[in-house]
Amino acid sequence: MAERLVQARGNAAPQLTRILRQGRYEAEAMLRNGEQLVLAVVLPLLALFGLVFVDVLDGVAPQRIDAAAPGVLALCVMSTAFTGQGIATGFDRRYGVLRFLSTTPLGRAGLVFGKALAVLAVLLVQLVVIGGAALLMGWRPAPAGLALAAALLVLGAAAFTSLGLLIAGTVRPEATLAITNLAWVLLAAGGGLLIPATSMPAALQPVVQALPSSALGDAMRAALIDGRFLGGAFLVLVVWTVLAGIAATRWFKWN
Repeated sequence: MAERLVQARGNAAPQLTRILRQGRYEAEAMLRNGEQLVLAVVLPLLALFGLVFVDVLDGVAPQRIDAAAPGVLALCVMSTAFTGQGIATGFDRRYGVLRFLSTTPLGRAGLVFGKALAVLAVLLVQLVVIGGAALLMGWRPAPAGLALAAALLVLGAAAFTSLGLLIAGTVRPEATLAITNLAWVLLAAGGGLLIPATSMPAALQPVVQALPSSALGDAMRAALIDGRFLGGAFLVLVVWTVLAGIAATRWFKWN
């Protein structure tokens, strides 16, 4: 058995090729899953349309769509990187898929990088769909903030993927399903993601602004409305990414 494993590793494709193939497989699996598709595309679209037709974002930007689109793009990150990836990983762990893949030439590092690529691939699809819909509705993002917004989306994806993997790797799949879905609702509604923390009661603002959802939402709005870099929000995202990454590495259980 050991000789066969060594031979299989010797005949394996290069590591980068294995990661790319795993990333493509993970992305296709997410996009083919009806529930994941609803979470990744349908709900963000409904949020975009809803925010344009209510007055909760009045005063944030010249047009409601200008204030709504950055927050909904941030919501896409949380939908895919946190909720979608967390649920998928939790059930892969339950059925032994993670343990099996970690013993193949792909390895544990390759599996993690493959999942990260899948998140970025699905996020790109979301950006095309949601961003295209927002443009048709009159959204005009600040050109100076486009590159910054792209970097923020990648950083946000890293933070929320780490959090999703932390939950998926430490609790039962049913608990992962409940926790990630509940967190999605709470953070979308009151976590500063869609509605700025400054619009909430003063007593809650410091707590909300310390959340990764608020940091990503506020930073995206600053970048795409005014072309500004929000240093405090960026730092909050970095801290969450580092801490969640360390915790996931330390406590993630493959079995």
